[in-house]
Formats: sequence, structure tokens, C-alpha cells
Amino acid sequence: MITHNGIDIKNAVFYHFAWDGTFGNARNNVEGQIRNIQYTIDAVQVAKELGCKRFIGAGSQAEYGRSNFPLTSKTPVFPENGYGIAKLCAGNMSRLKCEELDLEHVWTRILSVYGPHDGVNTLVTGTIRKLLKGEHVSCTKGEQIWDFLFAEDVAKAFYLLGCADGDIVNGKTYVIGSGHGRPLYEYISIIRNIVSPGAEIGFGEIAYSPKQVMHLEADISELKQDVGFTPCISFKEGIARTLTWIVERDMD
Repeated sequence: MITHNGIDIKNAVFYHFAWDGTFGNARNNVEGQIRNIQYTIDAVQVAKELGCKRFIGAGSQAEYGRSNFPLTSKTPVFPENGYGIAKLCAGNMSRLKCEELDLEHVWTRILSVYGPHDGVNTLVTGTIRKLLKGEHVSCTKGEQIWDFLFAEDVAKAFYLLGCADGDIVNGKTYVIGSGHGRPLYEYISIIRNIVSPGAEIGFGEIAYSPKQVMHLEADISELKQDVGFTPCISFKEGIARTLTWIVERDMD
């Protein structure tokens, strides 16, 4: 029996979520992103030393760059910033390291996650907080097709990947999202209707960025087929739960 601090870990799964430099200019900090790649390889080594059987890494939709179609593991990848480039490299390099060390490897590419404990400046949390304070919300026209998934459902997807048969998931990449895209203005309108019905939203007050992603949607058919994943929390329910958490714990 392989143990660590008295716990049997012979069938344990190592989840690697840590990453530095995910926002703003830090995304293109070359040296910092290269360190993240090395940290991922180091994490694989730690997983081996602990006696784990499987390494699961958290990649990003940024690995794809821009696409006009729902994202799958087969969608061509053209990352446009250092963060996406490093995530793509970390996924490929960690797979090679796992093969070398005889570890199972699963990589994921996560789309837009929201829920309690999210950063205060993210679209969902930032919009909720502004509406609660009676502040004006400015945004783009919101024509982008987007795919939000509640954090609890993301955790469910990772749990199922950890429990799955290695012969099925080993060596694969999975896109994690709801599998249902809709225009961003619809999401923002739902937030407004729940938090502050009747509030005016400044659609079109912010211009699209030069490299604006206009279609971000997951094809989760492989995830459903291989591990039985189906999202359980609707966007309306997720926003209501996020709102409750913010009001109770996070408002100034």
C-alpha cells in the first residue's frame, strides 16, 4: 500500500490548478509564463513522487485564440497571448512528462466560470456589485456568443474526470463549459433582471477590443460520452446563488 501521511493514495489523482499571471499585462509576461510551464512539469514530478496514478491539468480557452465554432479537443489552436501559449505548452509538455513517468494524463480547457469567491472585476461579479451599488453598467453591444458555467458544475466535471476509467480518459483533452452558448447581452440582461430589475445597461458604450473573441462556446459531447457530465445549475440559479453570496459576505 502506498501512503502519504497515513492515507492510501495508490489510486489518487493529482489536480493542478495553480497559475500565476492570469490577468492584464501579466498574461504577456514571457518570463513569468515560462515559469508557469516549469511549475506544471514540477507538479507532474510531485504527483509521481506521491504515488498518484493520474495528473489532471487546468488549461484554458485562451489556447484556442479566436474561433467561430463550438470548441472541441480537435479544434485548431492559435493562442494570441503569452498566457494561452504557455497553457498550450504546459498541457503538451506535462503529457510528455506523464508518459515518461508512467502517469495517466488528462488536460482540460476551461471556458468562463462564475460563482461565489470569483474575482471582483470579472464580468459576472463586477456587474452584480455595480448593480447592487446603483452604479451604471457600461459594456459592449454584447453580441459575442458566450458560454458560462457555474463553479459547482466545473468542480463536478473535474471530479468525474478523476473517477473515470483510465483507459477512456488517459491522454485526452476535454473542453469544460455548459455546452450552450448565447449572446452576452442575454447573460447581462438576466443578471440585471435578478439583481436590479429596470436598471439601465449601457450596451454599446464600450468598443470591442482589436482581438475580441466573438464566439466562445464549448462542445461537451466528449465529456458527456466519456464521464457522463451534464451541467446541473442554470445561469439564473447560478446568478441567484452568486448574488446571495456577495450580499452576505463580499459587499463593502
